[in-house]
Amino acid sequence: MPVADYTLLAECGRARRGRLTLPHGVVETPAFMPVGTQGTVKALTPVDLEGAGVQMVLANTYHLWVRPGHERIRALGGLHKMMDWSRPILTDSGGFQVFSLKEFRKITEEGVKFRSTIDGQWRHLTPEVAVEVQEAFGVDVAMALDECIEWPAERDHVARSTDRTTRWLARCNAARRAPESTALFGIVQGGMYEDLRVEHAQRLAAMDLDGYAVGGLSVGEPREQLFAMAELGAAHLPKHKVRYLMGVGYPLDLVDGVLAGIDLFDCVIPTRSARFGVAFTSRGRVTIKHARHRDDPGPLDPACPCYACGRFGRAYLRHLFTANEILAPRLLTLHNVTFYQSLMARIRRAIEEGPEALHALRREAEGWMAAEGGNDASESDA
Repeated sequence: MPVADYTLLAECGRARRGRLTLPHGVVETPAFMPVGTQGTVKALTPVDLEGAGVQMVLANTYHLWVRPGHERIRALGGLHKMMDWSRPILTDSGGFQVFSLKEFRKITEEGVKFRSTIDGQWRHLTPEVAVEVQEAFGVDVAMALDECIEWPAERDHVARSTDRTTRWLARCNAARRAPESTALFGIVQGGMYEDLRVEHAQRLAAMDLDGYAVGGLSVGEPREQLFAMAELGAAHLPKHKVRYLMGVGYPLDLVDGVLAGIDLFDCVIPTRSARFGVAFTSRGRVTIKHARHRDDPGPLDPACPCYACGRFGRAYLRHLFTANEILAPRLLTLHNVTFYQSLMARIRRAIEEGPEALHALRREAEGWMAAEGGNDASESDA
């Protein structure tokens, strides 16, 4: 069996219901991966994640390479053992973080030289190093090193950068030493130029990789353009391989990504929003610090099965947040992660039920983007 075996179970338009089998377990798709940058989803334990229905998490190669280091993680038995997480893990290549250090890095054909913001040391991230580090972690899926493209960007620059990403991918593939235990996904680039996107997707598809990601999006471009490029890239990738849209997004974004033909997602939004006191609910977005919640004994979301909604009222959650108690972001994070996992389960069922169910869910998701009651922005925090 391939290291990343994807089975297509149902289709509804471009939307796909599938099953991804990896060394550490099965992932029912479409699926959302919470972000565990430092080897932990902030504020949550592995038991919390399992209870929320999380099937797979994402960790960050750059941060874990710099601290505590891939050789230390290997010596400790790998990232799964160190985290006490038995289900699949995907690591990004570290390229996005490195490329965001504009004043501290230099890109060449060989790779990227950068100064770490953690220890101040200069490091050299090459395709070979990216694969070595991720295989040392022992993760289920390693992402190939790519060159992230800013928006907007001139066509010539995008074309050169995309070609470099292809060459780096070939080097990543050649550098693999554990292909039986760690899958390698390539990343489609091409900026916002349709022909470059199509050409790159077709070139990567011909390489017959374990899976594919659509990258270089969610970098400031208009939302409509993001999903147009995602759909375009997905349409030219192999039907029998999993497709991953990197760094997206809000609840409505996940539905639209699925409608564009995407299977896997990750984003910091549910966890980061929770740390700022924002919860996504079936009644709309809730900002818990607002005064309207100070005497409300009701749950964040009566439709949510999470521990926070089942045991605590909004008044108490608001008190915790305004008192700067660490329990507040923990409970809100647990809720948001559960909300996202419940959404993905509903999407999977809707794909099986048909177009009417899927588009009804999208209409519902539009309401989740707005503030509950429509007046959060004008409320007092007193």
